[in-house]
Formats: sequence, C-alpha cells, structure tokens
Amino acid sequence: METTITVKGQIVIPAGVRRKFGLKEGTRIQVDVDEQQHRIILTPITREYVERLRGRYRGKGLLKALAAEKKHEREL
Repeated sequence: METTITVKGQIVIPAGVRRKFGLKEGTRIQVDVDEQQHRIILTPITREYVERLRGRYRGKGLLKALAAEKKHEREL
C-alpha cells in the first residue's frame, strides 16, 4: 500500500486501513521510529493501546520516565 506526503508533511491513511483499525477524525497516532530497519511505525492511541501501557511505568516515577522518553525522541 502506498501513499504520498504533502507539502505540509501530512499523509493520508487509506480508507481500508482506517476502517480496519477503527480510525476516525481526531484519532491520535503514536509515531515511533525503528532506526535499525528504517521504518516509521504508526500506532493508533486507542483505549486498548492505553490499557496495554498500564503498569509499564509502575514504580519508575511516571513523570521522569516520560520526560526521559521525550528527551530520547528529540535526540533521534
């Protein structure tokens, strides 16, 4: 499946993919980069996605963990 980036850096997610994953206007998308395989990974931020994250940062100090993650992303 192929799409094109606009001048503003936007992409269109094909209708079939949006239907399959239940994406609607306003759905937030997590963007991750796999440096080793040169891939961009788009993950819809749905209730299920948030539930999977539950407990991931337990005991680490959530604010510090998120700040460190954002700092790492900016360095990429």
